[in-house]
Amino acid sequence: MSESSSSSSILPEDDVAAIDQLRGTYDQLTAELGKVIVGQNEVIEQLCICLFAQGHALLMGVPGLAKTLLISRLAETLSLAFSRIQFTPDLMPMDITGTDILQEVPGGKREFEFVKGPVFANIVLADEINRAPAKTQAAMLEAMQEHRVTVAGRTYTLDSPFFVLATQNPIEQEGTYPLPEAQLDRFMFMIGVDYPSRDEEIDIIRSTTGAPAPALDHILDGARVRAYQDLVRRIPVPDHLYAFAADLVRQTRPGSTEAPDWLKPLVGWGAGPRAAQYLVLGAKARAALHGSYMVRLEDVTAVAEPVLRHRVMTTFTAQSDGISSIDVTRRIVDELKKAS
Repeated sequence: MSESSSSSSILPEDDVAAIDQLRGTYDQLTAELGKVIVGQNEVIEQLCICLFAQGHALLMGVPGLAKTLLISRLAETLSLAFSRIQFTPDLMPMDITGTDILQEVPGGKREFEFVKGPVFANIVLADEINRAPAKTQAAMLEAMQEHRVTVAGRTYTLDSPFFVLATQNPIEQEGTYPLPEAQLDRFMFMIGVDYPSRDEEIDIIRSTTGAPAPALDHILDGARVRAYQDLVRRIPVPDHLYAFAADLVRQTRPGSTEAPDWLKPLVGWGAGPRAAQYLVLGAKARAALHGSYMVRLEDVTAVAEPVLRHRVMTTFTAQSDGISSIDVTRRIVDELKKAS
């Protein structure tokens, strides 16, 4: 593998050694989070994949599953600026991006001064993002995609790394505004947070009704996160896995001749090219976190569900039969693996 670029000079010069270091760092992160988070190993892995692949994540789960706690504790292990935005129906765009305030300056004059909003942080927790109206949700679009915001005709660049972690409750319908597909597509992963097992739930009760949770150590800073993100981009991918990712995404499109016949009555709209990009980036990050120096088929298939879950739109026919986008994704993956 090639040597690290100058932007990643804080890592070992050899990429193999740098990947080994990243694997060790990931183990440290999971160990620290394990002090306060019971279970949720797959959720933690997917959050870390998004972090090192420079993607955003949307956590979907019912109340009380520690979605907000997990994100805030992850931020605690990173020496990065963290902000939390509680989305509500009366939240305005300027409450997120910031606004101009009239200030008095020396000489008795008054000038407008821009006061930055909570989006100016490295890690932004958008809590219950579907509770804000569309105008406010749209204020996040430019920040998430372009890493900048525009206020009163002036553009402000956000600091790097920039990582949006949003939470959403799937069971509440009143007072919510479903995210439009354009904004959903900005999220690299939609991460499902499920109920804990019986043993995990007992551990949760035991740990949260006793002594206060311990403070977590800082494992990473901004420079090292950026270096690891550059490292992930350099991990090689065999040509047949590029083809596998493309075929997987193309078969989700019911209007395509490549889509299997069984899929066409079940899917109304398939995934776009961004899904294939995120499949490869997610597979690269997962390979590095598991200490692999090259992307494997298992890395691509492991990230298929969180990448495609919110990008494959099922029809009423599928929904009435209890078939979800995850079911569709799993069947396509199984068929492609058998054919390869």
